[in-house]
Amino acid sequence: MGSKFIDRTGEIGFNNNKNRMTIIEYKTSKNLNVKFDNGYITKCTYQMFQNGEVRSPYDKTKLGIGYVGVGKYKVRINNKLSCQYIKWDSMFQRCYNTKYRNHFAYRNCTVCDEWLNFQNFAKWYDENYYMVSNEDMQLDKDILHKGNKIYSPNNCVFVPQRINILFVKSDHARGEYPIGVTYCNKSNDFVSRCCNSKGGRTYLGNYNNINQAFNVYKNYKERLIKQVADEYKNQIPQILYDALYKYKVEITD
Repeated sequence: MGSKFIDRTGEIGFNNNKNRMTIIEYKTSKNLNVKFDNGYITKCTYQMFQNGEVRSPYDKTKLGIGYVGVGKYKVRINNKLSCQYIKWDSMFQRCYNTKYRNHFAYRNCTVCDEWLNFQNFAKWYDENYYMVSNEDMQLDKDILHKGNKIYSPNNCVFVPQRINILFVKSDHARGEYPIGVTYCNKSNDFVSRCCNSKGGRTYLGNYNNINQAFNVYKNYKERLIKQVADEYKNQIPQILYDALYKYKVEITD
């Protein structure tokens, strides 16, 4: 005599990511439908349900914050991580991985609610990504809006690496003096230096006071940014070109 059928419709459980799910249709122990509180429905077995092994694309599997979502964009293509996912993951690592988020450049950075969903970010990526020769294209959050700490569609733009390095700051290395300025014990004055567009540093002279040294740095850096912008004018988005031309170096940077 077979075992008595038990209809488990309505039973509630939680998956391994602590998301609540409810059995909405129970045919057999091998064939049932469950619904998550966010509305996502999937098939599974009762054993999977009991063990919490049922997965939802809305599970916050990316550092406990981001989720893959439902849509056409895949995490992997031909068993390799997709280019959209690689950029999305890197953004989360910078903002929420303790290895990076204490770095001065990423301190207090966050990802906007819209981009917590990989599908939304991937769509924006496809609409905004471009290439410049063989350069590495980097996702930048604060050239368009100086000082911005939120990765979002309105704040971000893809930038060739050569442009992006113009905005790298060594806050941890320069100490108490303004950006571009160091004190020289030997000559008892202030040295002005600036990173150039080739990855090196340009010596701009020794000066009697901090403001003098900083102003030389400021003028050089703003001219350099405009010069590089003009070199890329026909290869980068107008919004990026305009932001480069408007960029102002402040003594508080």
